[in-house]
Amino acid sequence: MSTPALPSGVAITGAMAPRFEEILTPEALAFVAELHRTFNATRLALLAKRAERQARFDAGELPDFLPETKSVRDAEWTIAPLPQDLLDRRVEITGPVDRKMIVNALNSGAKVFMADFEDASGPQWTNMIEGQINLKDRWAGKIDFHDPSNGKDYKLGATPAVLIIRPRGWHLPEAHVTVDGEEVSGALFDLGLYAFHNAKAALAQGSGPYFYLPKTESHLEARLWNDVFTLAETRLGLPANCIKGTVLIETLPAVFEMDEILYELRNHVAGLNIGRWDYIFSFIKRLGKNARFLTPDRARMVMSEAFLKAYGALLVKTCHRRKAFAMGGMAAQIPVKNNPEANEAAFAKVRADKEREAGDGCDGTWVAHPDLVPVAMEVFNRLMPNPNQLDKLRSDVSVSRDDLLVVHQGPRTEGGLRENIRVGVQYIEAWLRGRGAVPLYNLMEDAATAEISRAQIWQWIHLSAKLDDGRTVTGELFTSLLNDEMAKLRETLTPAVYDKGRFPEAIKLFSDMTLADTFEEFLTLPAYRLVA
Repeated sequence: MSTPALPSGVAITGAMAPRFEEILTPEALAFVAELHRTFNATRLALLAKRAERQARFDAGELPDFLPETKSVRDAEWTIAPLPQDLLDRRVEITGPVDRKMIVNALNSGAKVFMADFEDASGPQWTNMIEGQINLKDRWAGKIDFHDPSNGKDYKLGATPAVLIIRPRGWHLPEAHVTVDGEEVSGALFDLGLYAFHNAKAALAQGSGPYFYLPKTESHLEARLWNDVFTLAETRLGLPANCIKGTVLIETLPAVFEMDEILYELRNHVAGLNIGRWDYIFSFIKRLGKNARFLTPDRARMVMSEAFLKAYGALLVKTCHRRKAFAMGGMAAQIPVKNNPEANEAAFAKVRADKEREAGDGCDGTWVAHPDLVPVAMEVFNRLMPNPNQLDKLRSDVSVSRDDLLVVHQGPRTEGGLRENIRVGVQYIEAWLRGRGAVPLYNLMEDAATAEISRAQIWQWIHLSAKLDDGRTVTGELFTSLLNDEMAKLRETLTPAVYDKGRFPEAIKLFSDMTLADTFEEFLTLPAYRLVA
């Protein structure tokens, strides 16, 4: 395929494939280039601020509510009114942007489908552009298709879920497109292309350009998103404030700035989401050098206790005070085929988790698999008879800075260490092959779980943590268990399957990052260079 005529200063290094020219039009690329030229310097400065704050955390400073924005927290204000199709979000399904997933998710019975260019998708060039093609086809009424691999026809139903797009975070580049010699931001690339091609079509069909905003760390980063939305509305001829974003609160610094994040985006925001898996990762990452915050086995870090309980309660209270939606977290369980007892046990966990969320005042929740939609829907239909719970103000909740820093209690075990190794390596290996949503041990994992895995092992090694059997976690112990687990995995998968994969690269990356003296911000940054 030929590369399209390009605007001045824009270059594409990614290979062209069928229909890519429909997405990478000169006009769309010119819009992405304007976003880059307008906002990239601010983006890079905000990423530098993350590093500066991390240095202070490493030196012993603890996160806290900002004194300079106290007036925003104390004042009485609310966000702008929301469009009709975002008023009932009781069950949302998430997943990657491949064509079959999009059709199945839109038809799943969920109220919302979050189409994910971020943690549930491998950021290979082909994945990203084909995802844009698929979403353009959805709004053009052309998403139906025949799958020759299984002989099935996939057709969009009469009442599809509301579509929300999650672009990549501020930290990730799109290496295959440069503007004036600089790699463009993955976030601006994903959002820019989707809005350019689909915003007017979505509005014409009674919906709108809606986004989930990942990995936000501060109200200044939220301000940047707001500025991007405002420019996009102006350049694309859209109604003012029609772009709506839901911010994932999945980083430790952001929980101390939730009021401020909502305020910065008040004309464009729909709510906040409890992104609990990435939040655990961020908690370990930001405070990982401080022995006070040494974590137990990942399985012990549950939403009903310690810093996770405080964070969830504060999010609901903050959102409802501002008339914004508080969205619950992910149920990662997937059906256990050919084992009814295990399957019901998994569904019972989902049911209990969703009952807790609905009882806490959440306005909806996330699931990762279509079979969980009716499970979550039954809970929210039963416990939330109205479209949402904005009237549940949670005046009973009082959360302090110290409450948000209470660590879960529990042992650190060899079993927990081994599980982190198994999940981390297998996820990275699948990610290198282009898969971002990976079923492992009856859970649908995305990049967040691999991040928790390597962060926790790094923390245990760095702080010379003791296992429950008295052994100290060292680099040598980790390497020994890694070798043992990979040998077992090769036998389990069979040597033929294992040897066809990208396990050597995944093992090296996981090991290098876990044993490094300094903690890398995101494993997807060095991993991206292996696939870009």
